[in-house]
Amino acid sequence: MTYYRPTCITPDIKRLLRRKNRLIRRGRLEEASALAQRKGKAVTRVTKSQLSNLGNNTSSRELCSCVRHLTGKERRTKYVEGITADSLNNHYASTSTDLAYYPPSIKHSAFNSASDSISEWQVFRAIDTLHSTSTGLDNLPAWFLRLGAPVFCKPLTHLYNLSLSTSFVPVQWKLAWIRPVPKVSTPTQHSDYRPISITPVLTRILEKMVVRQYMYPAILKPPATLSFSDQFAYRPTSSTTAAIITILHTVTHLLATNPYVIVIALDFSKAFDTVRHHTLLNKIAKLDIPDHIYNWLTDFFTRHSHQTHCGGSVSQIQCISARIIQGSVIGPASYVAKCI
Repeated sequence: MTYYRPTCITPDIKRLLRRKNRLIRRGRLEEASALAQRKGKAVTRVTKSQLSNLGNNTSSRELCSCVRHLTGKERRTKYVEGITADSLNNHYASTSTDLAYYPPSIKHSAFNSASDSISEWQVFRAIDTLHSTSTGLDNLPAWFLRLGAPVFCKPLTHLYNLSLSTSFVPVQWKLAWIRPVPKVSTPTQHSDYRPISITPVLTRILEKMVVRQYMYPAILKPPATLSFSDQFAYRPTSSTTAAIITILHTVTHLLATNPYVIVIALDFSKAFDTVRHHTLLNKIAKLDIPDHIYNWLTDFFTRHSHQTHCGGSVSQIQCISARIIQGSVIGPASYVAKCI
């Protein structure tokens, strides 16, 4: 069930509103207008007081929540009886379990000629320009990393290059917590909640560098045997507008020689949550990506685990053997390869 939280209107403001309405009904518009001005100043004063309590390190989520609270549009999700953090976590884990799982193949020919593929300047810029974002289970917030960017950039550069050169992702970076987001206005069952995974900020920084330096260039210049011309979602330089224009152009061209055109649209249920890792990585292996980066991606997708936070409670940790992590940076880029 979803309900609205009442606005921050003080009793004094409510009395002013009632007095103004009475004056309007009696035709005393000038007095009502004066009260409206007093009411506006009172609302401004209360709003400033509420916003002044927010510090410089307030996340964007907390700021938006405060604004929704002040405007009376804040929504809170009330979980129905029988839906708990553990039950939701078990549901997500069962959905993202591949019963026919077998480990993806790695490339034994991997050789990293450039041991330092990520520069210290790149890491500094990535940390120094971090936006306010949710904190992962490592409890390292974005504001703390941004504040210490000049100090953290050197050891993190070494850690990132070591991770890529050895094709190894620390286990701590594969642990995520899930924030269930309702898909419908009145959710009644587990499947009505979309699992949005919050991974550590350090993981997302490295993922972004891998996607920008290796995956997107490979997608933009695919081998002759591959084609992404009909793929629009999550593809660089593409958009929903481009997809609509392509459909309109195709339909218009076909109508020139045909009496009618039939368009069939399919919606794949749980398209992200049920992806088999070995199938996905077999497709990624066809891209022009260095072998050690492919092996790093292979390790990234294996041995993932998560726990769910909802209603003030936290579930146990569950391991998964399938799924493209919703909330990760590599997820959308991997989805492009999945659609080959």
